[in-house]
Amino acid sequence: MNSRVPAAALPLVVEGHGERTIVMIHGWPDTLRLWDGTVAALQDRWRCARFTLPGFDAHGPAGPCPLDQILDRIARTVDEASPGRPVTLLLHDWGCFFGYQFAMRHPSRVERVVGIDIGDAGSRQHRAEMTPRAIAGTLAYQWWLALAWRIGGSLGDRMARWMARRFRAPAPPADVTAAMGYPYAMQWFGVAGGFGRPRAFVPQVPMLYVFGERKPFAFHSSGWAQRIAALPGSRVVGMPTGHWVMTQRPAQFHAALREFSTTVGGLIGEGAEVRRGEGERQRAQPVTDFRGAIRWLLAEA
Repeated sequence: MNSRVPAAALPLVVEGHGERTIVMIHGWPDTLRLWDGTVAALQDRWRCARFTLPGFDAHGPAGPCPLDQILDRIARTVDEASPGRPVTLLLHDWGCFFGYQFAMRHPSRVERVVGIDIGDAGSRQHRAEMTPRAIAGTLAYQWWLALAWRIGGSLGDRMARWMARRFRAPAPPADVTAAMGYPYAMQWFGVAGGFGRPRAFVPQVPMLYVFGERKPFAFHSSGWAQRIAALPGSRVVGMPTGHWVMTQRPAQFHAALREFSTTVGGLIGEGAEVRRGEGERQRAQPVTDFRGAIRWLLAEA
């Protein structure tokens, strides 16, 4: 008879004071240090809990693990951060994917969600709105990072750091490794069981969704953004940034966070309509091959 060994909580850093706890989960190619500025801005009213995702610590164990195990470790970490009380999730990039899955599996542990720049990416509606150019660009960078993970070693690290520079990621280059690309390998190669067919996230609690408007393509559909904006207590905010909203417009982003709990919901900024307009322009210059996608990606970065 096989027995499942309980997953250990992730090393956790908790700072600040307040009755409520906000748990921060980063994505590629970052670590818990992504949230340094956010913790400084919020710790006067929040308990700010953060950790580095498995495999993203250059000095920790590398290698992917099954999605269930990742979510179990997040659950144990949330329990450690806020025993007996629900938390607000602050999520970015792959942190959105893992955080959304956690929220759907453990709704009683979540009181609010803040998602940054990743919405219903990959859903049927999102794919229907993507232009050939956006599809090619997405495949180009994700396959590049999945291959970097597969190759590994110094060459894989150089590939990952090259892509991080192209995207102007705020992470120090020395901290970026090929091992951080394992979610892309799980998605495209089925490593560690892959992700299956995850459902698009529709929150059961108030949500603030913040996205960068100055990107080659969006990671949400217009319909999803409209549905989130219509939920009680929820807001959708577009900001004039790229993917890393919290480091590119920190004052504006932190103000939105502070207002989240008291502001009536709605769609703020040009948001999905702008993205659709950009999509129309993208159709004039489709990119349909992998080399063309890489050239386009370099030009847009």
